[in-house]
Amino acid sequence: MIPAHELTGLILAGGEGRRMGGRDKGLEPFAGCPLVAHVGQRFSGQVAELLISANRHTDTYRLYADRVIEDHCAGFNGPLMGLYAGLCAASTPWLLVAPCDTPALPMDLAARLTAGIGAADVAVAHDGERAHPVVALLHTRLAPALRRALDAGERSVAGFYAGQRVATINMADCPAGLTNVNTPDDRARLEATLAREAS
Repeated sequence: MIPAHELTGLILAGGEGRRMGGRDKGLEPFAGCPLVAHVGQRFSGQVAELLISANRHTDTYRLYADRVIEDHCAGFNGPLMGLYAGLCAASTPWLLVAPCDTPALPMDLAARLTAGIGAADVAVAHDGERAHPVVALLHTRLAPALRRALDAGERSVAGFYAGQRVATINMADCPAGLTNVNTPDDRARLEATLAREAS
């Protein structure tokens, strides 16, 4: 197990929100709070510091994290650029990552990923059907390799992982916890699912 003081949390909120009509997805309401607030609650007590990677509304995002970081290049450059910014900004050996649109993440996310990483440099959550590359734990020593991959034109998180030591963590017992809220319909479905589970 990796202790909390060796973990920096990173919430990726730098996307364009195209399927949300261009709105800033992390600030979209979900069950009474912005999506990013739910994700932040999932990191609470599990990390030494919480970062949010955002490229707009940074003042608002500062309400939900210890620090807000921006991509090293202007514009919307995808999650791999956000990962790189997080690896560079982290003050601990490990970076625990999740996107801003996964409001039902398991509360023991850090414990699950750290328990299964072994000798790997990356642990990736898997819901039993597919991997979720940006629900992951990464060692910060990967920053130089990721910089080289970005410079070579790599923009796929899975593509970068293909050259690394990766552990896949089975989270098939909580697939709803890895569900992304990409559209208003996704939001309605997940809110209904969680309400049923709570009743």
